[in-house]
Amino acid sequence: MEITNYFTSSSKEHWKKEIGRAVWVAAKFLLQMLNENSVEKHIGKDAKLFLLTDGTKLVSFCTLAEKDEIEAPGLKPWIGFVFTFPEYRGKHYAGKLIAHACKTASEMGENVIYISTDATGLYEKYGFTFQCIMDSIWGEKARVYKKVL
Repeated sequence: MEITNYFTSSSKEHWKKEIGRAVWVAAKFLLQMLNENSVEKHIGKDAKLFLLTDGTKLVSFCTLAEKDEIEAPGLKPWIGFVFTFPEYRGKHYAGKLIAHACKTASEMGENVIYISTDATGLYEKYGFTFQCIMDSIWGEKARVYKKVL
């Protein structure tokens, strides 16, 4: 298994096809942003898209970005688009990506990191604590979690 940043990869087209296999509306939106070169517009400059790969297979992915689905300019950075393909679930692969994103954020000088989700009980096991419920840009309620780095 290897973690790579999509934006520095020489195999972007391949990885876009792999992301396209995900049956999840947020993954479809991520793919749309990649295809339209609109990542910066939606989640900010210098966004990273981490890919956990097994050879040419995409196992899991997530973003580390200035913005996510919550309009909260004072809160950043965000881990977003966390997804693991069904055949790889139950092995804590998303946790490896989350740890990598946290380490990267810390190396960038960040002291905290956030995740927005509708899940309960998932991110706590990775050291995140529930902060509040906020409205997402989609008009839905989202749970906001924070981790001190």
